[in-house]
Amino acid sequence: MDAINQAVFPMLQGGPHNHQIGALAVALREAQQPSFREYARQILNNAQALSEGLLKRGYQLATGGTNNHLLLWNVRPLSGSKVEKVLELAGITTNKNTIAGDTSALNPGGVRLGTPALTTRGLREGDFDKAAEFLHEGYQLTQRVQALAEERYEKAALKNFIKLLESDASIQSA
Repeated sequence: MDAINQAVFPMLQGGPHNHQIGALAVALREAQQPSFREYARQILNNAQALSEGLLKRGYQLATGGTNNHLLLWNVRPLSGSKVEKVLELAGITTNKNTIAGDTSALNPGGVRLGTPALTTRGLREGDFDKAAEFLHEGYQLTQRVQALAEERYEKAALKNFIKLLESDASIQSA
C-alpha cells in the first residue's frame, strides 16, 4: 500500500485536484448510460459512412477504411498541408498527417478526419456522405490552386500556395 501511495503522491499527483476528480466522476457516469453506447455506435457508423463516401469518389484511405472514429485520407499527389489550408478556409476543420511512404513530416501526404464533433451535433450517416462531397470539392479546389501556383511561381511551395489562395479573386469566389 505504501508503494501505491508513494506512486500517486508526489509522483503523479501533487495534491487533491478536486476539479479533475469531479470531471472524471461525471465522465464515468456518462459512459455508463445507454445513450452513451448509442452515441459511440453512431460515431463509428458515421466514420464508416464518411469512409465509404470518400472511397466511392475515388480516394484512398491509409487503412482502406476505418474501424474507429478516425480516417486517414491519402491526398497525394497534393500535400496534406495544402488540402488542410483550403478546407480550413471553407470552415472545415481537419489536420494534416503523415501517412506510410512520406519522407518528411513537413510535407505530409494525408489528412486526418474525425466524426465525433459532427456526431455530437446530431449528424447521421447520410450527412456524412454530404461531408464527403464537401471534402471532394475542397480537394478539387486544392488541385486548381496547385495548378495556378505552378504556373505563376517557379516553385509551388506552401508559402506560394497560401499567397495565391489568399490573393486570387477567382479562387476566393469558388
